[in-house]
Amino acid sequence: MSIDPSSAAGWNARYLSQDTRWDKGQCAPPLARLLAERLVPQGARVAVVGAGRGHEALEAARQGYRVTAVDFAPEAIRAMHEGIAATGLSFEPLEADVFTLHHTHPRAFDAVLEHTCYCAIDPATRDAYVTAIEGALRPGGLVLGLFYNHGRAGGPPFDTTEADVRARFARFEFERLERAQDSFEGRAGEEWEAVLRLRA
Repeated sequence: MSIDPSSAAGWNARYLSQDTRWDKGQCAPPLARLLAERLVPQGARVAVVGAGRGHEALEAARQGYRVTAVDFAPEAIRAMHEGIAATGLSFEPLEADVFTLHHTHPRAFDAVLEHTCYCAIDPATRDAYVTAIEGALRPGGLVLGLFYNHGRAGGPPFDTTEADVRARFARFEFERLERAQDSFEGRAGEEWEAVLRLRA
């Protein structure tokens, strides 16, 4: 199914038709590991952007973070509420456009979790995405991310190179940008594991 990356209705249709091949049914292992490293203190406020069914949000909540999970597809929000009910874990599902996060939650978060959101948006809007993330983070806040570098034309998912990440996130200190060693099967060698700190 082709999709307009900026269309909430388009993404919602993907959930309704069960065309969600990016969803592996659990938190991405590299992100679970990054959270467990306590690069962000336990109890800190974390935003999960493009959160989908909420697997990363549930993992962050399980590890003791205060989580806001952002997605603009109503079916994704519904699935998050189901996950909360099924697990007994608590986080805030927020039906909103990620590109507005700096307006609705200015300097609100200690960290942003990025997984399959950056690769899902039109590459022409990536600078606006980074602006939204920067504005939602407190000075010194972290982006903990997985960036999908599959090397194929078209999308979504759109390819993300190391050079692209370094250029777009120029206001961040790159504490880590390396190939993830524990990606899901089928994504091995295609993900950049990132720890980026917003300069104060």
